[in-house]
Amino acid sequence: MEENNITNEQNAEQQAPVAPAAAETATKNAPVAVETAHDDFDWSVDKRNVTSYTAEEKAKYDATYDGTFKVFEENSLLMGTIVGMTKTDVVINIGFKSDGLISFNEFRDLPGLKIGDEVEVLVVEKEDRDGNLHLSRKQARMQRAWERIVEVYKTGEVVTGTVTSKTKGGLIVDVYGMETFLPGSQIDVKPVTDYDQFVGKTMEFKVVKVNEAIRNAVVSHKALIESDIEQQRVDIISKLEKGQVLEGTIKNITDFGAFIDLGGLDGLLYITDISWGRISHPSEVLQMDQKINVVVLDFDDEKKRISLGYKQLTPIRGILCPLPSPKERK
Repeated sequence: MEENNITNEQNAEQQAPVAPAAAETATKNAPVAVETAHDDFDWSVDKRNVTSYTAEEKAKYDATYDGTFKVFEENSLLMGTIVGMTKTDVVINIGFKSDGLISFNEFRDLPGLKIGDEVEVLVVEKEDRDGNLHLSRKQARMQRAWERIVEVYKTGEVVTGTVTSKTKGGLIVDVYGMETFLPGSQIDVKPVTDYDQFVGKTMEFKVVKVNEAIRNAVVSHKALIESDIEQQRVDIISKLEKGQVLEGTIKNITDFGAFIDLGGLDGLLYITDISWGRISHPSEVLQMDQKINVVVLDFDDEKKRISLGYKQLTPIRGILCPLPSPKERK
């Protein structure tokens, strides 16, 4: 028992010097604290000594921040202000979180472009693959042009366009900056074979067809001519009287007679009313494009048919055939 106590005392004496050495080593390796000017600053507290926001406060402040920006959808048209220019792009501010860039190529029609000018643009994407606001002036012009074309199609309004080129079966016409198609059959009331003569000309048209799915429009110049002719027909018929003498141009000659253009309205001159003598064919007396005086023998307002006479204004054996008297006309 005594031997065990002696042994434990010896072990304790042998281990006692080790503890101070270990403590001294740990003290040397420990980091030394350096005092700074901001040791007493609490980084989690803002100027108002508020350490955090409640969910309601955060939602309110987020809404206030978002309210400083314009609300719009993609593919919408809006006005933007030019706030900068580079060698290749124009910087546009539309009131969004970031500005948009548009290539200078889309402003070639505006040579005097400068900072501060307002232009209409279309929002293609709020954020493209690079996270940038994607705007386009070209697409804005196309969108606005299409809207105007659809509107004049509905109202029947006459538009002015420029023929830019010919294509298979017709011509390409620029209307409001958008390409439309003018079929060859819609150029004139008469057949047209030489399309080149119309390239570069500015003409009036009516929009006769639109396809909103593919944004394609068909225009017609012939429709305007026919409309004018129809109005002339109404005016002529409203003033017609039996026995009235008119000047006309021979438009077509057939076996049974000739069609006379009375200035927008055709009348028929039967072969029996061409000459007092017997003839086998109208061409024995008449020629194409010949101007002659004819007398109105009869007309139908509803069917717009006019019967004309030519022999009634020519003498019979030296005696001019008298015209019907006003009483006889009635």
